[in-house]
Amino acid sequence: MKVDVLLGLQWGDEGKGKIVDVLTPAYDIVARFQGGPNAGHTLEFEGQKYVLRSIPSGIFQGDKINVMGNGIVLDPVLFREEAEALAKSGHNLRERLVISRKAHLIMPTHRMLDAANEIAKGDAKIGTTGKGIGPTYADKIGRYGLRVGDIEQDFSVRYEKARDRHVKMLSDLGYPTEELESCEKEWMEAIEYLRTYTFADSEFLINQALIEGKKVLAEGAQGSLLDVDFGSYPFVTSSNTVASGCCTGLGIAPRRIGDVFGIFKAYCTRVGAGPFPTELDDEIGNELCERGHEFGAVTGRRRRCGWIDLVALRYTIMLNGVTKLIMMKSDVMDTFPIIKACVAYRHNGVELKDFPYDITDDITPIYRELPGWQEPMDKMTRDDQFPVNFKRYLDFLEEELGVPILIVSVGPDRNQTIIR
Repeated sequence: MKVDVLLGLQWGDEGKGKIVDVLTPAYDIVARFQGGPNAGHTLEFEGQKYVLRSIPSGIFQGDKINVMGNGIVLDPVLFREEAEALAKSGHNLRERLVISRKAHLIMPTHRMLDAANEIAKGDAKIGTTGKGIGPTYADKIGRYGLRVGDIEQDFSVRYEKARDRHVKMLSDLGYPTEELESCEKEWMEAIEYLRTYTFADSEFLINQALIEGKKVLAEGAQGSLLDVDFGSYPFVTSSNTVASGCCTGLGIAPRRIGDVFGIFKAYCTRVGAGPFPTELDDEIGNELCERGHEFGAVTGRRRRCGWIDLVALRYTIMLNGVTKLIMMKSDVMDTFPIIKACVAYRHNGVELKDFPYDITDDITPIYRELPGWQEPMDKMTRDDQFPVNFKRYLDFLEEELGVPILIVSVGPDRNQTIIR
């Protein structure tokens, strides 16, 4: 069997959580392969709204195994809050959640280092969520990290060694640590809570499942344009968000990758700082934000909005080897008489079709205009109900991107999902 991969193709917030939930019935295991609690996946069904930060989005399908892979970083305090909230709503995580021993732990001092480093950058700050993600991944690469499996070892010794190193770094940065003691108390209580879950060498679990013919869906966090290697560096996250990150984040071989589902919005959004060639700082941008409810699921931050960027999409489709596309929030575009799509960039008088090494303020998007459909789509249940101009928009996108659009979302609920 193969591992199918589902990931975002833009700057995150594409709607991955909803689609994982929709696809999960066809799989036996759902596994997160990177990212941390800075990435919120929102799901709506049966009149309820849920926001998942670290837990895989297949958790609502009761008979599925959900795996938090070795590539993620886990904050025990936020994990406990998330898990207890789900338990209150009737979802028993302990029966269906497995956590990799090799996943790294976010310590209280990691969050402090995140804040201190952002302050130190001054005007060059990158708009971090302040969740300690970057410093945790930095410790992982620097071989100073604390892992979930360490909880089963001489944990206090390992924790104190890592903490003392961080305290020295914070002192050098002039960052106050008076709150550390109270934060530590809450964190250690959350560690005890974490002990009640199943830890596993998840790479063996997943590979054995494949040998047994079970189907696995790998769930990515953030978006491909936030990849630490291929995104709009340095305004990126700290992990590999592209499909290759699935191999290192779960311990599977490249030949085990099957379909790659690439998710994108019918328009484009971005949170925080960083380049955004098609950003609309006008009434249309505001309308996209309001109609699309573009506010961060975890941070609550307002998202910047703009027209769809096909230069960026072609780039991320190539990087990920996308086999099937999924378009989200089509209904948000219902009211516009004219819809624009960026098909190329212009920089210093030169037309660019490829995503450049550095996106600067001098880049101007080159747009293709298409007629809008101006019909509400949120009640539609079949693709033969699509307005003519929407079908033309889909045809245009498929021709430009070279990959079929398999699924179209016309609203936030899991039932507002049309498979073509």
